[in-house]
Amino acid sequence: MRILLITASLLLVSFAVAQPQRGLNLMPMPSSVEPGAGQLQVDRSFSVAITGFRDATLERGVQRFIVDLSRQTGMFLKQKPVDSANPTLLIHAAHGSEKVQRLGEDESYDLVISKSGAKLTAPNPLGILHGLQTFLQLMETTTSGFAVPAMTIKDQPRFAWRGLLVDVGRHFIPLDVLKRNLDGMAAVKMNVLHWHLYDHEGFRVESKRFPKLQQAGSDGLYYTQDEIRDLIAYAHDRGIRVVPEFEMPGHSRSMFAGYPELASGPGPYPLDPGGVDAIMDPTREETYKFIDKFIEEMTKLFPDDYFHIGGDEVSGHQWDANPKIQAFIRAHGMKTNQDLQAYFNQRLQKILSKHHKIMMGWDEVLHPDLPKTVVVQSWRGQQSLATAAEQGYSGLLSFGYYLDLMWPAARHYAVDPMSGAAASLSPEGKGRILGGEACIWSEWVTPENIDSRIWPRNAAIAERLWSPPEVQDPGSMYTRLGELSWRLEWLGLTHRSSMTSALYRMAGTDDIAALRTLAELVEPVKDYTRMNSLKTALDFRAPLNRLVDIASPESDQARRFRDSVQAYIASAYTNQAAEKEIRALLAAWRDNDARLRPLLAQSFLLQELTPLSEDLSALGAAGLSALDSIDKSEPSTEPWRAQQLTFMERAKTPKADLLLMVVAPVQQLIEASAARTKKP
Repeated sequence: MRILLITASLLLVSFAVAQPQRGLNLMPMPSSVEPGAGQLQVDRSFSVAITGFRDATLERGVQRFIVDLSRQTGMFLKQKPVDSANPTLLIHAAHGSEKVQRLGEDESYDLVISKSGAKLTAPNPLGILHGLQTFLQLMETTTSGFAVPAMTIKDQPRFAWRGLLVDVGRHFIPLDVLKRNLDGMAAVKMNVLHWHLYDHEGFRVESKRFPKLQQAGSDGLYYTQDEIRDLIAYAHDRGIRVVPEFEMPGHSRSMFAGYPELASGPGPYPLDPGGVDAIMDPTREETYKFIDKFIEEMTKLFPDDYFHIGGDEVSGHQWDANPKIQAFIRAHGMKTNQDLQAYFNQRLQKILSKHHKIMMGWDEVLHPDLPKTVVVQSWRGQQSLATAAEQGYSGLLSFGYYLDLMWPAARHYAVDPMSGAAASLSPEGKGRILGGEACIWSEWVTPENIDSRIWPRNAAIAERLWSPPEVQDPGSMYTRLGELSWRLEWLGLTHRSSMTSALYRMAGTDDIAALRTLAELVEPVKDYTRMNSLKTALDFRAPLNRLVDIASPESDQARRFRDSVQAYIASAYTNQAAEKEIRALLAAWRDNDARLRPLLAQSFLLQELTPLSEDLSALGAAGLSALDSIDKSEPSTEPWRAQQLTFMERAKTPKADLLLMVVAPVQQLIEASAARTKKP
């Protein structure tokens, strides 16, 4: 199991840093923003013209922009670029992009908006695509119609590699779901889809040369080669590269289902949950012949320069138990299984080089015998990334950005690629840090909930990778994230709406108000708590239809309540607006259990939520009592507080793999009630 994700940097921007401005709902925040005077009206006469370089990719990007703008405004706008000398928006690209996008292409753009019109210029279509997304985010509804504020934006990314890893090995994710997430990535200027295409539980790619890979190694759910080409083209149109990952030598049991001779143990290798942690046999020449032919086929399918081979978490159990492999280790002067893996990686790197690909791998591939062209992706932390950079290897940092660990956006946002050990690197070392990737591993992910596991938190990571390092205020981030979140649903993402349909299914009725109240105040347990609590092996085929599977990783309602409590306390209990809001919420929570109980009793999917519902009701009552004490300047008694604080500790413990996220702020109110307070 890998841990969390961070990223890295190529060059710091030279523009003046644009600190988030009030009311400027841009994410990621551009490098430089200079406010102008007035605003540009957007009405039915809105038109777009293209000068300079133009190709099909740019034209399709402009067409999508017009469609999205029409959707935002509800107006049918001119659907094609015009030849007018005075368009509302003039677009100019100096030259074309690479036919196959490459790392480090210029993605900068300038956007100048005045009352009379706007001009978007960029060296190539990549910058144009980014600038169009910025224009869409600037759209406002005003008293006189739709408009964008006048300003001058100069923008370019802080890091060249800004990716999202999507694991489809454990649970298959259909193409339409991946496409809408590509739209989300484009909206926040991410530029790499890292496609983790197989693992122990499933092989998801059609191989025509080795058809038993998908025939025996999947449950019938895999991507045909035509579908893969279609997705790559879809991503390319949005300025996004697609980098495949094929795990070797570990995480490969689904490959052995059809070709057991590749494994280090005798097999068989069914895909059933709890199967052996099988790994390739690196001592057989036939293994490398197979890999060579397989990679040759896959490199023709995936045009990107980079090819990820995994390489992490290689269990040595099968190697230790195989006398032939142990004899090979001794005969070649090796001392450990790590030496054998390094030997395997050297052979693998030569195969990839033969097919004109740059090898990528996780931390474990780092070895001084590998050429410096290998890119190391670190899941272990900044020290591991810095070590690779010091040794001359380019790298990506993933520690700190694992979305499946259910961290809040602010925690991801606080992780900076160049902090920790990376901060002390030489300029040359820092230049080897290419960027980073958010990761969504799919042990607990389905097509229904994947959007909510990625969005909107992924946008905070996107900003950390794009914007200058000085842009780091979490309050501003959350304000802008909330604005972006509902805009993302316009693109077809379902990170908010999917919970509603799932609650209806769980309740079996159309009255879900009380259930929603509870659902919006809980979060799934964090890190690997859920995995570690399993009493048997993870059954990846089991239904994921509990509240923990649909609850948001971060409760906006709980965060806002916490902020209100902190504002109330900070005001010395004089903030009447905050108190009114807090009291209303506490009363609603106190009474919610009585309304929810009948529903909990009639649905087997909901019965496990009974303790959470009871806790929420008790929290509401305790919070109201604490407020009353503060209001009356009558400190609560010590025995009452002790009783309530004991309850708070119980309420903090997970139930049904969920955490009730309003315990801490209610506890603050209880502790505050100990002091005699008098409002003026």
